[in-house]
This record gives sequence, structure tokens and C-alpha cells, in this order.
Amino acid sequence: MSVTSEATTTWKGSLFEGSGEIALESSNQGPFAVNWKARSEGSDSVTTPEELIAAAHSSCFSMALSHALAENGTPPTSIETTASVTFIPGTGITGSHLNVNADVPGLGAEDFARIADEAKAGCPVSAALSAIEITLEATLA
Repeated sequence: MSVTSEATTTWKGSLFEGSGEIALESSNQGPFAVNWKARSEGSDSVTTPEELIAAAHSSCFSMALSHALAENGTPPTSIETTASVTFIPGTGITGSHLNVNADVPGLGAEDFARIADEAKAGCPVSAALSAIEITLEATLA
């Protein structure tokens, strides 16, 4: 079985003066405002393509790690992952840094780091982002 997810962006105007809205069609969420100024300078009220990639990466990695930990016989109590995706105007997306903190009873730091690294490699979004550097910082709560 395959699942196709959809999002639609409506853009008006030029790159620098224009703006758009993103609607997550599959989940009926949004709209979310998007514009070049937020993408190139940052914003705390307007999203960016990189923020959406970060959301996809952090959620996919958390799922992959949860599964890997359960397969190891050490299911997590909780996992919190932040993905930081870097964009440089004129260059593009240059990397994604995963910072994960998890509560995993009965698991040592060395085994956790190994399993987290394997989950990073096995995460489908990591695979899709293989053209950029993906780094990982993994700690136990």
C-alpha cells in the first residue's frame, strides 16, 4: 500500500516582493504564510520550505528511532527531536542537524547512540535528503 501526501502553495507576485500560502491538503491543515524575507532572513510568524523540511525530518526520525528502540527490546518512554535545516541564499539547503533527547529505560548511552545513528540512516526523509549533510546529536534523558 502506498500513501501520497499533498500540499498546495498559492504564490502571488515576484520572489522578493511576493508571498504565498501553503495548504496541507492531505491533513486539511493551514494555510501557512510563506515569503522570501522569512526564508532569507528568518521569521517567528511566517514559515519557510526549510521549516517544513525540518518538521518532516524530525517526525520521520522520531518514528524510525522509536521503532528501532522497540526492535532492540528497549521501547522509549519519550523521544523529542529537533531538526535544524540550514538555508543559505544563493547556495541552497546545506544541512540538517538532528538533536534528539529520549527517555529509554534500561539502555546505556553507547547503545543509544548506535541505535540513533542507525535510525538516522534508515529514516526515509534522511534518505530523501542524502544530497546534504545530516548530523546527529543524541542524548538520553
